Amino acid sequence: MTRIGHLFERLRSEGRKGLIAYITAGDPEPARTPALVEALVRGGADLIELGVPFSDPIADGPVIQRAGERALAAGTTLAVVLEIAAAIRRRSEVPLLLFTYLNPVLRYGLDRLASDAAHCGIDGCLLTDASVEEAREYAAAMHRHGLDTVFLAAPTSTERRLKLVARYSTGFVYLVSRTGVTGERDSLSGAVAPLVRSVRAITDLPLAVGFGISKPEHVAELGRQVEAVVVGSAFVRLIERNHDNPSLEIQLESFARELKHGFGAAA
Repeated sequence: MTRIGHLFERLRSEGRKGLIAYITAGDPEPARTPALVEALVRGGADLIELGVPFSDPIADGPVIQRAGERALAAGTTLAVVLEIAAAIRRRSEVPLLLFTYLNPVLRYGLDRLASDAAHCGIDGCLLTDASVEEAREYAAAMHRHGLDTVFLAAPTSTERRLKLVARYSTGFVYLVSRTGVTGERDSLSGAVAPLVRSVRAITDLPLAVGFGISKPEHVAELGRQVEAVVVGSAFVRLIERNHDNPSLEIQLESFARELKHGFGAAA
């Protein structure tokens, strides 16, 4: 079992819900990412999604697209992200999920990536544009090296696709709260509850909801329905606005803590 599996076991035994934090690795520069991760963990983040910057990020909204551009300009590649993960792992046991697209993985090599990621302390991988209908080879490569494979389930997913997501996912299932790209929203989509019910009916895996979550009240509402919430764009926007501010880490820690307190209202 990976650190991701152990995390959800611990959360369940303690009666808690998890905060998953996404940041784009290498934004504003690769050397700073480990400190940003440490700040998020101090603020209560239970799992970190390390986004790999990509030139054609079709699932990402403008905030994360700009972060990817900054990270690419700073020289961040998939290999550099693995080095960042290794640096984080030397100082922390926080679960790490590699968040990327299929093209960089195929260029790097499936088995090579799985081997190198495991060596660097990565616990799992999520390919946002990977078709679950063609996931067998990818999942087999990851599982051979002890990595979790997390797949996306959306409100538009058919019953057949949801069953494939449940079959190939390990660690947890990532539920997309709404159609479209990532980005902060004022309110949660009404599509979340029906999607949660549909996926609960076919898997016992923990469920996490992402896309559009940016406020403690969102966390509170979702905390009544799923095991974890994912916050990305709100963290990335904070980094964008404060990348030259020496108090950035303090601000990240504070915001993570504020979001985590939202679970207190979920009881």
